[in-house]
Amino acid sequence: MSATEAAAACLGEKPIANGEEIPKTYDVDEGSDDEVVEAGVSGDATGPCQKKKKKKPKKKKKAGAIGGGGGVVVGPATQQTSPPSVPISTLFPNKAYPAGEEVEYRNDNLSRTTSDEKRHLDRMNYDRWNDLRHGSEVHRQVRQWAQKNIKPGMSLTEICEGIEDSVRRLTGHDGLTEGDSLIAGMGFPTGVSLNHCAAHYTPNAGNKVILQQQDVMKVDFGVHVNGYIVDSAFTMSFDPVYGNLLAAVKDATNTGVREAGIDVHMCDIGAAIQEVMESYEVEIGGKTHRVSAIRNLNGHSINQFQIHGAKSVPIVKGGDQTTKMEEGEIFAIETFGSTGKGYVRDDAEVSHYARNPDVKHVDLRLSSAKNLLNVINKNFGTLPFCRRYLDRIGQEKYLLGLNNLVSSGIVESYPPLCDVKGSYTAQYEHTILLRPTCKEVVSRGDDY
Repeated sequence: MSATEAAAACLGEKPIANGEEIPKTYDVDEGSDDEVVEAGVSGDATGPCQKKKKKKPKKKKKAGAIGGGGGVVVGPATQQTSPPSVPISTLFPNKAYPAGEEVEYRNDNLSRTTSDEKRHLDRMNYDRWNDLRHGSEVHRQVRQWAQKNIKPGMSLTEICEGIEDSVRRLTGHDGLTEGDSLIAGMGFPTGVSLNHCAAHYTPNAGNKVILQQQDVMKVDFGVHVNGYIVDSAFTMSFDPVYGNLLAAVKDATNTGVREAGIDVHMCDIGAAIQEVMESYEVEIGGKTHRVSAIRNLNGHSINQFQIHGAKSVPIVKGGDQTTKMEEGEIFAIETFGSTGKGYVRDDAEVSHYARNPDVKHVDLRLSSAKNLLNVINKNFGTLPFCRRYLDRIGQEKYLLGLNNLVSSGIVESYPPLCDVKGSYTAQYEHTILLRPTCKEVVSRGDDY
């Protein structure tokens, strides 16, 4: 199906392929209209009571939308497994993946909904939108399985590998052959930051940390298809005492999603997020804490194969008064709340890395650095990776070369970001797409 033939699917129109409509539902267990022989009372099929009768066809079963993304595309009846293992392309054989939550623009942009010009632009970008929806459906199904199955007593390594292996199975790319992970798979490593640590923590090899009943864990992972990254995160806790902390951040993220749109100033989004976030209080251990927005963490634009684009989306008021969101851009709207100071610093051992897309060439003298850069280029490009990913593809004794790439500026390191010890932090995040005709919250699901 070409982009122009299938594009109508994202506008709620009937998609066309090769001159024929693509069905939105699939019939299963249909009965046959063939005539059957019904035996007489005697049970003798050749007896005098023999008669012909048409068997009534079974009722057609319409398959429901598998991921609950809020879109109009309906998948076949094939069920996902636990843990997830059926590729999303198998569940949606027509390759038209569910749209996320579609929201009309407001005020001066309301006319975009019915503009012929904007609808044409929407159709022209269908393949790009569909890649994002494909990744979003992977994210929804994996995270919903994770939310049901992550329990205290599990190691952080087990949690991360369960999520990442599921993503690879559902995208159909295990990333073990050169270049395979650049087609589809993990958009960035799974973050499982605990308590006062807000972001960028994933276990390195040998990590023995076990999830505890009293922990607050931020689960942040990305899925990409053809370099289009879906970035979405949620927070898990197992003690209801943290309920208001999680509610504050989820409410703040939904506020940011609601306020975002074409021609909206970034500073206005930040002010709205902070106002909602800091209206909450949480009582922990007999002490009441105001939930503070972590002022030096932001949402961000997303480019193809680049998780952090040039634009930042603040979660507090003030800052840049001129930068706006524009048509066609993709943004990660993420908010972080804390019972601590609301400010994070680098802390603990680095695990996250990414090649710097702005550095084109640096002369390297260390052969191990040259060899490792070649591996990074062929397997990750500018997508973020972690040490576990290098271990997984058979790299050994690479730390000297990796540190040399970091010190040369070719690779950026991203240490864990933490508030003061003893505090608790939470995170929620969605990816939004500013289509010409509407805002699409591509990562929206039934869970958040």
